[in-house]
Amino acid sequence: MKRKWERDLGLQGRMIFTMFLLAVVYLFFLAFLSYYGTPPVYMILFVGFFMAIQYFYSDKMVLWTTGAHIVSESEAPQLHGMITRLCAIADLPKPQVAIVKSQVPNAFATGRNKNNAIVAVTTGILDKLSPAELEAVLAHELSHVKNRDMAVMTIASFISTLAFYLMRYGLYFGGMGEDRQRNGGSFVLIWLISIAVWIISFILIRALSRYREYAADRGSAIITGQPSVLASALMKISGIMSRVPSEDLRTVEGMNAFFTVPAISGSSIMDIFSTHPSVEKRIAKLEKMQQDMT
Repeated sequence: MKRKWERDLGLQGRMIFTMFLLAVVYLFFLAFLSYYGTPPVYMILFVGFFMAIQYFYSDKMVLWTTGAHIVSESEAPQLHGMITRLCAIADLPKPQVAIVKSQVPNAFATGRNKNNAIVAVTTGILDKLSPAELEAVLAHELSHVKNRDMAVMTIASFISTLAFYLMRYGLYFGGMGEDRQRNGGSFVLIWLISIAVWIISFILIRALSRYREYAADRGSAIITGQPSVLASALMKISGIMSRVPSEDLRTVEGMNAFFTVPAISGSSIMDIFSTHPSVEKRIAKLEKMQQDMT
């Protein structure tokens, strides 16, 4: 049975605002490089080529970097059955299903839109959660697909990565102009602007990432009708995470912005640098949802 889905205007507004600000920041940065001698054609070709790769192959790159492999219905019938049922409730086309061989209990969604989505889970989460808790986590990931924030985060994260490499190699590109000697004194300024661009994008993406987790938690509560079950799953994943060897956590930490719960142990760094709200805050909101439903 399909359930009424309320559009999260707060999330929509934040996604539009984040992409707008990122576009302004990056256009300013490219204009700055162009002013100090970088041939515009090089920048356009470079950005266009990698944006095309990111748009069409981002899901495959994520699967490759995490070691996830697509599984058929015969290989994982219970997992497929859960996702099929949840997609019917959420009014979503069924995504591809993937499994990552990792003891880190987690899940993520990737893809450029709801028709090209992939939902992946680790073997660790399959072993540790009850069927109801696993369904709640899967509903959380499907909510990212439903909200379309998955695609925005994928694109924004790529642009941030691009800014990072421009920051590293900006001095080289900045000196490719015809009047290299005249621009020599500008190299340090280009490098400082590059750092500022990357820091701004870093903060904007994390601010969006934290809000989208709240939105996906609400989506899971709507789809399953049981916010307390997701709260139980988050508590269990967080508790297990603290016992996972640091070496295992490091192998997947690059995917933290996409995970249900970030793969970190111990105390986290300042909230402004966190990809997720604290598990305690998320559980408190879910408990309030449960009270409102009863």
